This record gives sequence, structure tokens and C-alpha cells, in this order.
Amino acid sequence: MPWEEVKKEKRTTIQEKREGFNRRKLLFGLSITAVLIIVAILAPPKIFKRGTLDNLVSPDGRISVAVMPFQNMTNDSTKNDWQNWIQDILITYLSNSGELKVRQSRMINSYMQDKGLTNYASITRSVASSISQKLESNVLVYGNIMQYGATIRLNTQLINSKTEEVIKSFQVEAPAREEMVVPLMDSLSTQVNNFLIISILKKKVLGAWRTLISTNSPEAYKYFTLAINAHFEKNDFNEAIKLFMEAIRIDSNFFMAKIQLAASYRALGNINEAKKWILQVYEKRDQMPPLYNFAITLEYAIMFETPYEEIKYAKLYLDLDDQNTMYWWQLGNAYAYMYQYDKAIPAFEKGLEIHKKRGTKPTFRGYYSSLGIAYHKIGKYKKEKKLYKEAEQVFPDFPGTIVRQAVLALAERDEMTANRYIEKLKSIGKDKSWTEAVITTSLAGIYSEANLLDKAEEYYRKALALEPENLGRMNTLAYFLIDKDRSINEGLELVDKALESDPVSYKYLHTKGWGLYKQGKYKEALEILQKCWDIIVQELGYDHEVFLHFEEAKKAVAGQK
Repeated sequence: MPWEEVKKEKRTTIQEKREGFNRRKLLFGLSITAVLIIVAILAPPKIFKRGTLDNLVSPDGRISVAVMPFQNMTNDSTKNDWQNWIQDILITYLSNSGELKVRQSRMINSYMQDKGLTNYASITRSVASSISQKLESNVLVYGNIMQYGATIRLNTQLINSKTEEVIKSFQVEAPAREEMVVPLMDSLSTQVNNFLIISILKKKVLGAWRTLISTNSPEAYKYFTLAINAHFEKNDFNEAIKLFMEAIRIDSNFFMAKIQLAASYRALGNINEAKKWILQVYEKRDQMPPLYNFAITLEYAIMFETPYEEIKYAKLYLDLDDQNTMYWWQLGNAYAYMYQYDKAIPAFEKGLEIHKKRGTKPTFRGYYSSLGIAYHKIGKYKKEKKLYKEAEQVFPDFPGTIVRQAVLALAERDEMTANRYIEKLKSIGKDKSWTEAVITTSLAGIYSEANLLDKAEEYYRKALALEPENLGRMNTLAYFLIDKDRSINEGLELVDKALESDPVSYKYLHTKGWGLYKQGKYKEALEILQKCWDIIVQELGYDHEVFLHFEEAKKAVAGQK
């Protein structure tokens, strides 16, 4: 879908769903002021050979770019934060164009960390070119920070990643005062961007994407960097939230911090807070580069719309940056959520393939389990088993993998192997201070998925006996009894008890509605499922299983009429 049509469509959607949004322009925009003194010294034209960039353009007419962290050569360690800050500013600016595929900073820096390349000053042009090739980028942006007395200078080179040939060099400089740094980076970004785009597209003007959207605060950027590490490297979402909030407090227009803050809240299950923050940036999405626009609309789709929109925007994002493994996982996950495992598998596999080429680990440990479940659902047990062997090497003793290995062993009727994995899971659970009820419920889920229903029911009942007042465990057993046609009447009695304590829980309403449907009480079932669906739309946006059951109840009532 053309970009302008996408913008028009989403603009209509938000107007229909969120009337009253005030579409103010972003207060933050970077530009060169009249006070700024910048000397831009371009390398002689002979360095650039006509046609060199033409050979680096991919078949789709675009060029892929990797921006390395800048090297601090000033002997002033307080400027170390500038290394990633300048990288981020350049990436944001270059991402304004649909003609460039720009590798994102988290992807580049995670690769470097995995390879132990933490001292940026020691990374040679040859090593940087090798990293760029691993990320399937044809052009490398490689630069450093120098200081001469009261003058700060940024030296930058565009390099052919394969040949290590310098395509073009840039220098910008300004007085070494903090307030001059952002305009200095703006000047450099403009020159690099203009050279790449004009060289590729000749006279095409990119006026719609000239605004640089980032933060002008080094302090805010520092907190943002720490927050990203807390979220993706440590899975400490509470800490990430605190750090993102601090970055936003310093710079209230730091939209990327708000996007990631919403993601951290969503990871914790705090949907209301996640919605609040994503809506703040969503209303301003049309003022942002396409890459960030799609990231925002994808987050919006996850929380407010259906997996169909989620798939749509994941694909649009990947069209701009097909090396982002998280979005390949997001695409696969959306397909799997709708039980379209044949479509989920290629997306999951693509993400893992990219990681293997780079020699890096997936962003999070559940990546293998997601693909493994898809393999299992369509009966590709050999591929599933091979995948888990690989997962064991990358993420040893990860409970998610062990659960899947137990399910697979039981599906193959290999009880001895299954018991070995189950005992291992119990041991890990105890080490992690899981309660007995949590461990028991996990075992029940394993047996249920392996279709060993007697064993599953035994463990679900045991879990409830361990925590008889736990409404969640009550509902879990109730749904199992109803969905598996074990004891529908008992299941309804259990869920009615849960509803007495929490009458507006969409989970409990879903269980009751499905139980009434199973009893053939279609009209009553539809009324309950309608109430359930209304709550889901308000709180979650979408639930595919509930949607399917809701549709079945509608058809049944229509059939009676």
C-alpha cells in the first residue's frame, strides 16, 4: 500500500475511534540557528567515483545503511555518551527516507556486544565494514569525535562495506559548547542524508521528511540507553519504566522513549498505562519518519485493533528494515495467534536465520519456543526436536523450552524422556521459588496439550486444592472441564463461584459463555459472550479465541431463528 494511502487510512481510523484528539505539531524540531558557526569541509570530489553507489543499490531500488557508534577521540571520557547519541541522531534522520534501509542502533550495538566489541575507539574501518556486511548493509557510516582547543569536530566517512572504499568524507565543526552539539549533529545528518538520497534519486526532493525527531538532551538520551538495556537485556521491566520516565521527564517530546515505555508496561501486563503512552505518540505519528510511524501503528494495532492490522504494519515495517528480527517475530506471533501456523513459521524462521548469519542470540529466550509451538501444531516433530537442541545451546535451562520438550516427548509417547524434562522443570521451578501451585499448573498444561486429559485434570484439581480461594485457578479448571467436555456442569458451577467475586472478569465470562454454548443454551451463551466481548474491546482490543467462540454463538442463535 502506498505510504500516503496508509497515512490517510490510519488518520481516518483514529478520527473515528478517538474523537477530540488535538493534533498539535511537535514542539521539538532541530535546525541550524543563525548563531551557529559551522565549517563543513567536504572531501575532494575525486574520492567519490560516479556510479559507485549505483552498484550498492538493492533490486528494490533502495540502499541499506549501517551507522556505527562514533569513536570518542577527545581523551574526554565525559563524551563517551556522545558515541551512541550521534549514531542515534544519524539513524533517525536517515530513516526519514523510504529510499534507505537503515539498520537500527539496538541491532548494531547488540551485535557488537555479543562479539565483545565494547571499546568503540579500537574498532577499525575493516572491522566496522565486516559488521556492516554481517547486517547485510552495503554502505557503512563510520566516524569519530575530535576536539581542537575550543572547537569540536565530527569526522565522517561513507564506506563501501564490501570493498572498504571510502565513497565520501564529511567534516563539521563548531565551538565546543553543549548547546552547539545538537545543531552540529543536525548539520552532519543533513549532509550525509542529502548525499545518499540525491546520489540515488537525482533530483527527487524529500521535503516531507526533513524534520529530525529525536532528543536534544544528552541526559535524556543517557537514561533512554539505560532503559533499553534494562528492558531487552535484563528483562527488568520495572527498572526500564523508571528510566524511560526519567528520560521523558527531561525531554517531554522524546517520542521513542514513550513508545518503549508503552512496550515495557505491556510486558508487565499493565495495559491501561501502555495504552495511555502509545496514544500520546500515535496522535503525532504523521509527523514522524515512516519507520517510526509503522512501529507506532503496530503498537497501536496490538492494543486497540486486531491481528490483521498487526500483520499489516509488521509487514510495512519490514519492508523498510527487513533485518529487524523482533518484527519478524512480531509477524510470526500475529499469525500464530490466529492459528495460521503455516504462515507463522516462515516469519519465525527468517528471524532466526538473520541471527545465525550474524552469530548472535535472539532478542528474547521465547523466540525458539514460538517457532517450536508452530512446528508442533502442524506435526513437524523432527524440525521441532532439532530446534530445541539448538535452543538448549543458546539458552540453557530455559523453562519455556523444557515445557515444549516435555510436550513433544509425550506426543511421541516417549514417557521416559518426558518425565526427565518434567523433573528438570520441577527442579528449576523450585530454584526460582515458584509455588507448588504454579509448578502443578504448568504440569497440567503439559499433559493437556499432549491430550493426556486424565492426567491433566488430576493436576488442575491438585493446583486448585493447593490454593482453593484462587479465582484464576478456579477458572482454569472450569475452562478445562468445559472445553474438553469433561464435566460441563461442574465447570459452570466453578466459574459461577468465581464470577460472584469478580462479575466483570472477561476471562470468567468467556468460560461461562462457552459452557452455556456447550450445553446448547445458545441465546444465554450469546448474551454472556457479548458482555465478555464488550469488555475485551474496551480493555484489550482483541482476543482471537473469544472472537471465534462469540461468532459460533451468533451462528447458533441465527440458526435457531
